Amino acid sequence: MLAALPLLILPVVVYNLYALALPGGLRSVEAQARLQGPIVTVPMASGGQWIVSWGDLLVFASLVILFVELLKSTTSRQTAIINHSLSMLLFIACLVEFLLFRPFATSAFFLLSAMVLLDVLAGFIVTIASTRREIDLR
Repeated sequence: MLAALPLLILPVVVYNLYALALPGGLRSVEAQARLQGPIVTVPMASGGQWIVSWGDLLVFASLVILFVELLKSTTSRQTAIINHSLSMLLFIACLVEFLLFRPFATSAFFLLSAMVLLDVLAGFIVTIASTRREIDLR
């Protein structure tokens, strides 16, 4: 049953814990400033500076998890249908948070929500396409 949980819930939970830890909680306006705070600055060969922020790190980790989720969606087991349904619920929760709570109105959370939506769409499309192939073979 644990295999049916969408892995993108991990960065969403991390972001939620981050948002709740801000002074003022769900009414805080500090989320954008803190997410843009640099973790590390890397000097580049071009002479420029690559500044990696907390938001960048969260989006990158979410992209890696999205890749794993897309690989999981190619299976046509019973858990895949449950996973797609839970991913849809996760997207609805992300959408509500993005629209209604200040700490979630950031580019990082928007991109995270877009990844959850892509997971939902890809999961349903892959499942429908693979089911159609199984029906055509019979």
